[in-house]
Amino acid sequence: MDEIRADMGDSEGVIRCDGGAIPGHDSPAFTISAPAVSRLPVVIAAPHGGRCYPSDLLARMRHPNISALRLEDRLVDRLAEAVARETGAALMLAHAPRAMLDLNRADDDVDWDMLGLVAPGPAPANGRARSGLGLVPRRLPGMGEIWRGRLSWAEVEARIEGIHRPYHTALADLVAQERERWGAALLIDLHSMPPLPRIIGQESATIVVGDRFGASCHGALVARAFSHFAGAGVLAAHNRPYAGGFALDHHAAPRRGVHAMQLEVDRAAYLDSQMIETGEGFDAMARLLSSLVLALGAQVAAMGGQHSAEAWPEAAE
Repeated sequence: MDEIRADMGDSEGVIRCDGGAIPGHDSPAFTISAPAVSRLPVVIAAPHGGRCYPSDLLARMRHPNISALRLEDRLVDRLAEAVARETGAALMLAHAPRAMLDLNRADDDVDWDMLGLVAPGPAPANGRARSGLGLVPRRLPGMGEIWRGRLSWAEVEARIEGIHRPYHTALADLVAQERERWGAALLIDLHSMPPLPRIIGQESATIVVGDRFGASCHGALVARAFSHFAGAGVLAAHNRPYAGGFALDHHAAPRRGVHAMQLEVDRAAYLDSQMIETGEGFDAMARLLSSLVLALGAQVAAMGGQHSAEAWPEAAE
């Protein structure tokens, strides 16, 4: 794959590859780190943790410090790194910031009005752009418009070609490699969320497990995740308010042994009180997620060993 630039690896047998390009910034769009010999059939991806901001991008934002922070899954990449290091899971980290392009949106989920153009065809079914959080975020609740002026289609197209397409091509290849080796694979799309609002008489969930309402992941894996969190005394919710996005829709194929779930982690559980730097809960959350990945990895490996590619258990798609 010509978008990927690979390093030879390190003394721990981890191969690192850079891929894609951030327009206006001397950085790759993403990095893949994976053991030279796969240890378990799990790929962890963190598409919203990127913090490589080109200076011209920041100059065009109305309130760059606030908008960038709110759009980021703040330091979720460090959480993903800690889990991958502990478990040996393959890891894919985005460096391109969500403000520039949202990797969990389809490349046609464009707000054409923000470009001063008319949509070339019908709006995509998910239509996240209509809420202001499409492929290129346009507005934030309580803040309004993010940008000082309109973008050009040429800019958006450069971001798609430099970031979105190589990222998802490389992620598909990485998941396929695990599927080929183990007979099954699990993609964990790792995100973080603002603390959920409290409901009278109820605690707010610390983690939301998304599986596209049963379409992206075998139910046994989802059940194992909830059992794991319950055993640790951590409240988890299912699909609401976050069921997963483009990554799950695009990469999951449960009947072929490729499962995908989204995990949204409350930022208050691993960041400081200002939601800016890692906090006292970081290590505990990393341990919780690491033990989950090991448990799910063992279960996926067993599923891969028990079923051929032509005889997967039925799962909603």
